[in-house]
Amino acid sequence: MLDSFTSWLQTVPAGVVYSVIFTLVFAEDALFFGFVLPGETVVIVGGVLASQGRIELTVLIPVVVLAAILGDSVGYEVGKHVGPRLFSSRFLRDRQRAVQAGQEMLVRRGRAAVFLGRFTAFFRAMMPAMAGASRMPYAQFLPANAVGGLVWGAGTVLLGYFVGTAYERVAAQIGRGLAVAVVIAAIVALVVWRVRRRRAERAAAEGSAE
Repeated sequence: MLDSFTSWLQTVPAGVVYSVIFTLVFAEDALFFGFVLPGETVVIVGGVLASQGRIELTVLIPVVVLAAILGDSVGYEVGKHVGPRLFSSRFLRDRQRAVQAGQEMLVRRGRAAVFLGRFTAFFRAMMPAMAGASRMPYAQFLPANAVGGLVWGAGTVLLGYFVGTAYERVAAQIGRGLAVAVVIAAIVALVVWRVRRRRAERAAAEGSAE
């Protein structure tokens, strides 16, 4: 699915690419779409396309950052109005420990929890709603949300950009076949790292819940 999506993005005009990336990043936080396709994935793909000259890096970064901030703001309002019903819904039935851990982290760390939540898939989608449900003042939520969106958005775009640039450099020097092998190895290493990180977060969440 992801391969087909990436291939499609390579064939459409730049304006469509920006619009799709904005929509998916926004929907991840505002509509909890990240459970289907994490916004981080599409942003990395956008960075790779920028490294290939398909789109402009200087346009992509503001698009991603704006989508992240606006999406979080909508997620905050959703949590403020329907938070308790959302967190007790069947949609999150199997994630109650993670929800409880996020709520406890929000109580302990406040704005820092909003900022840190931006860097994990589950909390990136749910932390704004948790902040709204906890009645955190929007004047406190917005700065943490904006800083988190800026750091995450720019950093993730640049990650994709430099991965793409590295691929092109390796390909020019030692051939496409070996370049593909290098990129695959890098992706595998990234996936392993993320899996281990999520396991550690899950274990920490379960420990907090207990």
